[in-house]
Amino acid sequence: MKGLWKLQLRLWIAMALLFALVYAVVIVVASFLGIGYFQVYPALGIIIVAVQYWLGPKLVEWSMKVNYVTEEQAPDLHRIVRDLAAIANIPKPKIGVSETPVPNAFAFGRYKRDGRVCVTRGLLNILREDEVKAVLGHELGHIKHNDMIITTIASGIPLICYYVGISFLFSRRDNGAGVIIGILAWIAYFIGQLIVLFISRVREYYADQASVEFGNSPDKLASALYKLVYGASQSDKEAIKEVKGSSALFLNDVGNSDFDIHELSQIDTDGDGNISPSELAQLKYRKLNLSTWTKFKEAFSTHPNMLKRMERLSRLL
Repeated sequence: MKGLWKLQLRLWIAMALLFALVYAVVIVVASFLGIGYFQVYPALGIIIVAVQYWLGPKLVEWSMKVNYVTEEQAPDLHRIVRDLAAIANIPKPKIGVSETPVPNAFAFGRYKRDGRVCVTRGLLNILREDEVKAVLGHELGHIKHNDMIITTIASGIPLICYYVGISFLFSRRDNGAGVIIGILAWIAYFIGQLIVLFISRVREYYADQASVEFGNSPDKLASALYKLVYGASQSDKEAIKEVKGSSALFLNDVGNSDFDIHELSQIDTDGDGNISPSELAQLKYRKLNLSTWTKFKEAFSTHPNMLKRMERLSRLL
């Protein structure tokens, strides 16, 4: 896949930085405690990652109320996913439908042969088939890249720093060194979280690219994103709260929909609710002027800024 090595390189560099961060924290703790029970922190991290790895899919199924559908129940979905999986050269994933009214889609699983792709009932109600296909192409891109397991492991690593911080900040040691270590560990946790968010944003760009490489037009994915954002902005606030914890899995951040819809409405120049190839192409020749606040906000987001994402799609036309 074009440029896939760049994704893999970025992911591995980010993972190396995360492990280096945790290793530095553990070394500081070890020097403070001497050879002793500091080994508990890496062990705790391994346990957290293992639990996320094995129980993660079940937790997603439970939290998102996923019902797997047969070919008889959803022939169109199975046909689309089967065709895309053949193009992507991956095993056909299990297909599920989440009964939430918030329109979106997500992929999860432990590895490629364990891949699962799911759409929400809300998505099926508002997207055309070519847009559904573009969305599912994006989700199969995550499975193709196998970035789900990287994200699972990465998200568990900063928690080691978090627990080190808790342990030392609230310890009863006589000197202030424990408090200093605790503060440093929490700073490391904060930096680690920023790295995890960076990984999450990068993988979204490459999944968008994968959808196009699987035969979907960039403007169809752009229109689907536009409609998903609009659908989320119109969704019941309680429904949004119920799924917000799973937002990192989604095609877009449903909690950021009001801001996103304002930005995307600038692209939909004719106001028809779709993004045409000509509307998307305009971004090729338009310099994006993002405010400092927007850039700052993106650094703490699981998804790329929506205008930047559309601009990337415009380059694929």
